[in-house]
Amino acid sequence: MKKSHKHTLNLALLSFASLIIFTNHSFAITNPQNNGVGLQGEVAAPAPTVAASIVSPANGANFTAVPITLTGSCPANTLVKIFKNGVFGGAVACQAGAYSIQVDLFSGQNELKATVYDSLNQAGPDSETVNVNYTNAVANPSLSSLVTLTSNFGQRGANPKQELTWPIIISGGSAPYAVSVDWGDLTPADMYSQTAVGQFTIKHTYQQAGLFKVLIKAVDQNGVSAFLQLSGVANGQVVQSSVAGASAAKPATLSAISWQVFGFCFVAIIITFWLGRGFGTKTVKSKLQRGEHPFGE
Repeated sequence: MKKSHKHTLNLALLSFASLIIFTNHSFAITNPQNNGVGLQGEVAAPAPTVAASIVSPANGANFTAVPITLTGSCPANTLVKIFKNGVFGGAVACQAGAYSIQVDLFSGQNELKATVYDSLNQAGPDSETVNVNYTNAVANPSLSSLVTLTSNFGQRGANPKQELTWPIIISGGSAPYAVSVDWGDLTPADMYSQTAVGQFTIKHTYQQAGLFKVLIKAVDQNGVSAFLQLSGVANGQVVQSSVAGASAAKPATLSAISWQVFGFCFVAIIITFWLGRGFGTKTVKSKLQRGEHPFGE
């Protein structure tokens, strides 16, 4: 085979092989299935610089029933965590620059703040503090000990059709507790019975990708209740869905990006072949001018 054509073909084959390897890795990285091999990494990025806001309730509002609904604005692609008197009170994903979340309150004054977190769990600035008051409507003073629900995780996820586990902490009130969990995907609420304060684990399997509002409610033996809203994630590309609470956003995946890579590599192969052909033509002309055999060693 001609030397110049050999070089051209080798470069083209190398580019094509690189395309195949990169494309295969792209699909392996995206949403690996059971017994599959996946790769993942994190790219350093600055923490959010824009704070969320609390639009409702207004500062100084008074309540006699819980939970209350907080709404406000937030920067895109963040998780909004609500804190009441410095204690974690729930989390929800920011969607279309806004959020809405149900929050329990302590008896008396509550200082409410919203803090945004990015995908690397880096916190942004706090919102301005909103002060509200909650008067427990229960007249019996023996029921003054409120039930509290919390978790170390504001957001937690798993692949669709794989079990998601979530540790929850319950305290206060009088055991035993009846706990219900609405996972936000139109499936019946899960019921749990807890005989004592402490940590327990809730479990669920989402059938399709999406962001879901998880609402947990606990009631003690005296009827005192507590609420906690969290953000559940089923990994993967989200398609338009009728499931209530599921985001219709379509996050980018490496499998989608691989088509762009394919196009880039295809153009690179054509350019490589064209350059190699041009180089080969010049070599042949040069040898002919020197009286040498154009394809000789």
